[in-house]
Amino acid sequence: MTSDRPIVLVTEGSEPTPLAWLKEQAHVVEAAVDSPAFNETLPRAAGMAVRTYTRVNEALLDRAPNLKVVGRGGVGLENIDVPACRRRGVEVVYTPEANTLAVADFVIGYMLQLLRPWHFFREAAYPPDEFKRIRDTVRGRQLNELTLGILGMGRVGRRLGHVAALGFGMRVIYNDLLDVAKLLDFPAIAVDKSALYREADVLSIHVDGRRENRHLVGVDALGQMKPASILINTSRGEVLDARALASALRSNRLAGAALDVYAPEPPPADFPLLGMENVLLTPHLAARTHTALENMSWVVRDVLAVIAGEKAKYPAPGVSLSNPRMEDQSEGREAGG
Repeated sequence: MTSDRPIVLVTEGSEPTPLAWLKEQAHVVEAAVDSPAFNETLPRAAGMAVRTYTRVNEALLDRAPNLKVVGRGGVGLENIDVPACRRRGVEVVYTPEANTLAVADFVIGYMLQLLRPWHFFREAAYPPDEFKRIRDTVRGRQLNELTLGILGMGRVGRRLGHVAALGFGMRVIYNDLLDVAKLLDFPAIAVDKSALYREADVLSIHVDGRRENRHLVGVDALGQMKPASILINTSRGEVLDARALASALRSNRLAGAALDVYAPEPPPADFPLLGMENVLLTPHLAARTHTALENMSWVVRDVLAVIAGEKAKYPAPGVSLSNPRMEDQSEGREAGG
């Protein structure tokens, strides 16, 4: 290690090309937060590159006197105490555009599987009677006949709405804390939360896991939804009351659900949605495409820019060290990777 190369900690891995680039510019230590190497390196580190599960809080910052920047490879920032970082002069950067297309694609896939039961066969074809029974009895629903409700119209929500409205002919309604109408390039109607829940045939959640969003979709919201509607959550597990959802599904007050995120992750053995035929459960895969993962790993560009005293391209929303006039934007509230 040469003295003029900054030390950067990478805590949850990186795609090969961004990591190789970073190693040409900095001394890189790849170490999980519970490892001896992390504890030994943190006091000397100028930068950190993290993803979903590394918690950057006051306790960690107390041990990092030389830290200048934390890079979150992804969209959600709830694992990083951004105000605490900036009070200490530590910039926070992220990759808000990295996984937008991947997550929206995944949601569309969820919708199609829930609304158009596919009944795959692989090793052997169905016997003739069963083949005919399935074909005669299974009926799906067409997307162009349905209303998509989007809770949180950040980047992923807007991409999903664009594809749903212009690609599938769905009616799109949404609820967001901000007025995002000027950002939309597709027909969509802003509604209050009650109207969103009442009118949506498909409710897709795209908000982050901040404390005030805990169980944002719970007994009250689910009770307003139509019995034939489905719910999709690819944002954060904390925003959905899984027990309330299980109760609604078991009592036929909802038709189906798909979850890619949980609180905690992985979900426990007694997770209430296990074993249900009308529920799709996946292990936090929505953002896991080769392209999206590489895009997220390129957060290291902004990490090194900040260390070099340059302005970050993607500082986290809020008051930024590189842009003190910056304010919260809609996409900063969204999660999906």
